Amino acid sequence: MEQSGIQQYFDKYSPVGDITVIAICLLITVLVFTSYVKKTRSYKIFLNLIIYLFAAAFVNVLYHDMYTGITDGNYRWVYILRCAYHALLFSNLLLYVVYIVVLQHLEPPKKLPVMAVSVSLYVLVIVADIITTVTGKSFKITNSGRVVTGMNIFMWGYLGFISIIVFLMVANRKRLYKQVMYGFYGTMVVAFILLILQNICNQNSYTVVSFLFPVMAMFYLVHSNPYDIELGAVDSRAMEDLVRYNYEKKRDIIIMSLYLPDFDVEGASFTEEIQEKIRLLSSEHFKQAVLFQVSNGHVILVADKYHNPDYENRLNKIINAFYIEYESFKYDFKIVMGESFEEISRRNEYISLIKVIHDHMEMNTVHMIEYEDVERFNKYEQVLKELEDISRKKDLRDPRILTYCQPVYNIKTGKYDTAEALMRLKLPEIGMLYPDRFIGLAEENGYIHVLTQIILQKTCDEIKYLLEKNYEVTRISINVSVLEMRDDQFTEDIRKIINDSGIPKEKIAIEITESQSESDFIVMKNIIEELKDDGIKFYLDDFGTGYSNMERIMGLPFDIIKFDRSLVLASEKNKKSEKMVESLAGMFSELDYSVLYEGVEDENDEKRCINMHASYLQGYKYSKPIPMIELKRFFSKVEE
Repeated sequence: MEQSGIQQYFDKYSPVGDITVIAICLLITVLVFTSYVKKTRSYKIFLNLIIYLFAAAFVNVLYHDMYTGITDGNYRWVYILRCAYHALLFSNLLLYVVYIVVLQHLEPPKKLPVMAVSVSLYVLVIVADIITTVTGKSFKITNSGRVVTGMNIFMWGYLGFISIIVFLMVANRKRLYKQVMYGFYGTMVVAFILLILQNICNQNSYTVVSFLFPVMAMFYLVHSNPYDIELGAVDSRAMEDLVRYNYEKKRDIIIMSLYLPDFDVEGASFTEEIQEKIRLLSSEHFKQAVLFQVSNGHVILVADKYHNPDYENRLNKIINAFYIEYESFKYDFKIVMGESFEEISRRNEYISLIKVIHDHMEMNTVHMIEYEDVERFNKYEQVLKELEDISRKKDLRDPRILTYCQPVYNIKTGKYDTAEALMRLKLPEIGMLYPDRFIGLAEENGYIHVLTQIILQKTCDEIKYLLEKNYEVTRISINVSVLEMRDDQFTEDIRKIINDSGIPKEKIAIEITESQSESDFIVMKNIIEELKDDGIKFYLDDFGTGYSNMERIMGLPFDIIKFDRSLVLASEKNKKSEKMVESLAGMFSELDYSVLYEGVEDENDEKRCINMHASYLQGYKYSKPIPMIELKRFFSKVEE
């Protein structure tokens, strides 16, 4: 009779649910340690949740099995295991709250009250559960074999924690991505429904299972960072986490970067052959290495130096193996490799460092990272910071932007009446920088249009001064990036600066380099036609370098075609080359384009260019770039 009463109570339980939880916890643990997961604070909480769930399921199995071995009526261990089981589940609920607080990055004024209430509730329900168990007010096995249940402390504690969690997620819903919120809500609803169904079916086998559902949501929505199964790489955002983790642990790392520019274009991806080679090279030569994909054509391998003390030999082996493979695929490459640097690890900027190194590398070369690279990168970062400040302040007369120019000789008038405005950057602690040091950086980071506005403003100021002093100024040209022309405000910004300066619009010209993009062609065409109506002239800059599409050029209403220095040099090689350049220039002249030759350095260049239908000449024969305030030395005053 006594045994059958206990048996009736425990028959409501089957270990299948808890055994499933134990198996899933072990499975998640295997997946976590065989994939790459960011080692964040929330990740550490997640691991503790797995541990507590595993322990709760294991204790629950012991608790329900314990009574079968008791013959003397001493159920002390049943009570102890039951309280331990509840304590582990309440620990999970408290960790859920901590996890959400960390995930939402709550400030102390919002975080402290929530944590105070949660910890107080945690202590209260555990103490209450122990006291009511000891006194027999919540759970008791009588001498007659009946199980007496009373106050359900667990359910009250459960509802209390769920209320806190729901409050946190609703009150701070804007701090998490909507789809992530829906994922958490969904799993919580499913868990609650499972508990209700369990109660309706007079069962208690799936309580721990219901606690597992939110953990699975965390794993999938927050911590999963699967490998690309073909390449064996993970997303580059995870690289910052790995660098941070090793820096905090004071561990040096080894870095090897492979850049294949042929694949670094939109929509491209490595061929199957390249993927296979990268996968094998990265997995065979280093221990505990992780491969990160930075872009379509760029991957970085990071390994712990501690586990690879002979890393120099390993690097040499992987380079030798790469060169063997290179003989078959023949794609251009840049390889950067070396040890970590404390200041770059602290700032977590290896990807940016490598990109800067790429800018100074020849194609198909290997570069070992040296401290000189770090110093160059530090200057790069300082320049970027200054450009950001210039862009933010948008002072159109910012003293850090210096206006230089190069006078242009007008063959028809025999005078200097035009010039090209050039930009210099003068920064504290760095000094003078030429355009090749900052223009590309400004374009990449969206600061170029502000620089153009500043150089235009300062050019207008100088033109106004020259006109007031009665100098003859036909026009001065400024260079414009195709990237900034995509901005809807471009024409309005140009017009406003010229109008506010009070100079005639025809005194300004705009130089543009041809683009391969069809969309850029349409944008350029519309802008040129719109501003030409105001009297602004347009130059096609750098004709003869790289890509040149004659159909596109003819489709754009340019006024002047600037022949690059490379064509001047080519025309000097032999009569055939000279004839080809002359024919191109002659064709443009017949079509009412003016031809300007850049890079004229001596009398031979000058004579040859004049014979090749030149209208304007520019180069060191006439003047090197000078501060624009010195332009009056070249320009003539209007005769009265």
